Amino acid sequence: MEMNGVGAAGYPMGGYYGTKQARKSTADTAFADTLNNTEAAAPHTSIVYMKTDDMLYSGGNGTGLSFYLKYAEDSIDEDPTVVAKGVDENGKEFEQTIHINDINPQHASVVEMHALEAYLDVDKNGGLTSLPMGTGMMGLHDRADFMGLFEKQISDMTLLKQQKTAAYYRQSMQAFWVFMDRKETVL
Repeated sequence: MEMNGVGAAGYPMGGYYGTKQARKSTADTAFADTLNNTEAAAPHTSIVYMKTDDMLYSGGNGTGLSFYLKYAEDSIDEDPTVVAKGVDENGKEFEQTIHINDINPQHASVVEMHALEAYLDVDKNGGLTSLPMGTGMMGLHDRADFMGLFEKQISDMTLLKQQKTAAYYRQSMQAFWVFMDRKETVL
């Protein structure tokens, strides 16, 4: 059944009517303009570093941050040092030297935490990381309280009755607490 160009389900019947034709035309033109504008249509490129035997970590996150970690040439047991190289979320290359003993998991960057995770050989449970899910959109220079993020992740998993996942995050968090406790006793 059709009444005034509208079908029984409330959708237009037949071709385009009045402003719909103009909207389609405007949308098509805008889309074509975007395709023809090389600046606006420039493809987003991502760099992915394939892990090699001498790397501690290779990966990134949803921001475009991508990096790998290796022990620095001058790294020693008393001062384990890692070099991070990669591209930040804006595609700009970076290199950082990270002294493991200087990392504070309560105020750390995602790069520092991946360095600490690798140094401590934290169980990744068959995945890419042991870090909480809230870290996926952190940029190179963003800092977070990872211990608080672990607590929130554990709370969320417990609320969702995901006891195995909550236990896994408790175990991961414990590895970082042990590191922090050991560091305090040395000082």
